[in-house]
Amino acid sequence: MSEQSPQEKELAELIVSCLDLDEDVSADEIDPQEALFGEGLGLDSIDALEIALAVSQKYGVEMQAEDDGVKEAFASLRTLCEFIHQSKAA
Repeated sequence: MSEQSPQEKELAELIVSCLDLDEDVSADEIDPQEALFGEGLGLDSIDALEIALAVSQKYGVEMQAEDDGVKEAFASLRTLCEFIHQSKAA
């Protein structure tokens, strides 16, 4: 497992909190390079909507399904963290 950066840890905590996953997985257990959906963490499209809403509220970054790069951003914790960072910098 790769080590989480401080930003990835904060985002992992947000994901665990907004999806109420704390009985199943802790933020520290999310590998930043592991897939968030399917074989990885096992999230689904409803989870993606909840994460997008939480990211919007916490970081002020809008994530629209039709926007370029949003689908790729949800590949892993690391790619989602990078997407947020790049969007805030833009």
